[in-house]
Amino acid sequence: MILRPLRDSDEDADAVAVVAAAAFGASDALPGGGPPEEIPPERAALLRRRNRYVARTDPGGCWLAVDEASGMPLGVSMSTRREGTWGLSLFAVLPSAQHQGVGRELLAAALSYGRGCLRGIICSSADPRAAATYRRAGFELHPAMRLKGTVRKGDLPAPDGAVHEGSVKHRDMMDSVDRRTRGGAHGPDHDHLLTECGLLVVDDFAGSGYCYVDSDGHVRLLAATSRRLATRLLTAALLSLPEGTPAKVAHLTAEQQWAVDVGLTAGLDLTTSGWVCLRGMRPPQPYIPSGFFL
Repeated sequence: MILRPLRDSDEDADAVAVVAAAAFGASDALPGGGPPEEIPPERAALLRRRNRYVARTDPGGCWLAVDEASGMPLGVSMSTRREGTWGLSLFAVLPSAQHQGVGRELLAAALSYGRGCLRGIICSSADPRAAATYRRAGFELHPAMRLKGTVRKGDLPAPDGAVHEGSVKHRDMMDSVDRRTRGGAHGPDHDHLLTECGLLVVDDFAGSGYCYVDSDGHVRLLAATSRRLATRLLTAALLSLPEGTPAKVAHLTAEQQWAVDVGLTAGLDLTTSGWVCLRGMRPPQPYIPSGFFL
């Protein structure tokens, strides 16, 4: 096996997508796992842009394991550093390459990139092997919940204040909220998220906050200076979805009861799903992390 930096290229970005699809497909079907589902072209293009983005902004934190003989990709780790907050965006190993030390070396390379960072965050799948790996790496495991389903808009009260469409001009405000909630601004991640998602913001005398929601109805990232504003943003995000669009709000720790309340009022189903793994920090609140941008 050869461990090499992930390149900012379509070829490497597509290799990451293939490895991730195979690894998480098997993880979802534990203990066996079947062949991964084919990735729709528009989804493949989005993943390619996202993978290339992180390979470009954090070349020291992105690694690809390849078979020395065939050159076939075996696994990937992608991590970021943002103002002293390290995050593991992606960690995946082909099922056929597991239990061979590939994952251990990939994770070690990603963790090495985070040396000197005061804080660390990982949004883990429900795979118990992943949770055990992150715990051994020194992370606290916080069980996570997920809301999913079709929004019953008639059951949701109107937001208790103004919510506006956001843009790049809100970048400084969002970075400020990030520092208050998670200890470090997302910085350039906001520029990229604006290419993938719609943005809702609040910024008035009561405080500030923002929420990204994509065209598939997934709330990708939310942060606010108070639970009241976070509730307003999540309510507005769910109400903004086209009729019949399924909603998804993931990575909710016990500290995000405000989000659970909004989701249940909207008729979404609540289940347990994975872990939010933290080091050097308490669960951010009010905050809904992105699985990739953290």
